[in-house]
Amino acid sequence: MNGFLIANKPTGVTSSDVVVFVRRRLPRGTAIGHGGTLDPEASGVLPLCIGKATRLFDYIIDKKKTYVAEIRLGEITDTQDATGKIVETREVTAGADELNAVLDQFVGTIEQIPPMYSAIKRDGKRLYQLARKGETIEVEPRKCRVDAIRLLGKSAEHTYKIEVECGKGVYIRTLCHDIGERLGCGAHMASLKRTSAGVFTLENTFTREQIAEMCENGTLESALIPMDAPLNHLKAVCVGENARHAVRNGNPLKPQWMNEKPALGEIVRVYLSGKFAGIACGEADGSARFKAMLLEEER
Repeated sequence: MNGFLIANKPTGVTSSDVVVFVRRRLPRGTAIGHGGTLDPEASGVLPLCIGKATRLFDYIIDKKKTYVAEIRLGEITDTQDATGKIVETREVTAGADELNAVLDQFVGTIEQIPPMYSAIKRDGKRLYQLARKGETIEVEPRKCRVDAIRLLGKSAEHTYKIEVECGKGVYIRTLCHDIGERLGCGAHMASLKRTSAGVFTLENTFTREQIAEMCENGTLESALIPMDAPLNHLKAVCVGENARHAVRNGNPLKPQWMNEKPALGEIVRVYLSGKFAGIACGEADGSARFKAMLLEEER
């Protein structure tokens, strides 16, 4: 059982909770992990790597993600989201037009100061552990990439929905906080849903109840997304049956076996007679060395 299962994580549970929920229902010894953490109060797309797909984690986590967040103007919290304590309230003098006018200022490569309530480590301790003790330390700004922000509409008084497309490392709650500071009235993130992570979208997801039912009736494997589905950004290299022995043993692939030689250091997808066989890296002599041999055994 190898592939990706896309869970629709509900609010109020951790990403690890979802992994444990599914692991208990898989055949004993099946490897599983998640491909990108969602905060407990966030919901939406949570890719789960099943079986050999766990070895592909490093090749899928940097892909573009899309979120729908609610930004509530006029209230600043210590966690920058709705789970925190309101530490300041301000008069709201901005509306939809003013909000929409500043969104473009947060598109592109921007700098964020990660919130104290985050999992970043300082001297071996998570920032949120220090924050819970009442400690505050200076956190250096970090560069990150926001590809697009769109105003979707008003959802409640002083509360608006925005859609954010971004890369790895963007704190959406910090983005909401910073937008509020730019408007002058302050803000926090009222809710958050991840609607896509790379090629994985909400349409691909299953609830915990659906996953439990599929595990019980033996249909879960048919719901898995193939291992190479999120790897289309990598070049495909094909070999024929004359390379089968080398592939099965994870040996380097000779240049003459491949339809196209990878460049030095280039990461590629390898296919054996049309079947996905793993991930390899180009060598100086034109060969390709496996970083992960993932050929599934014939049944």
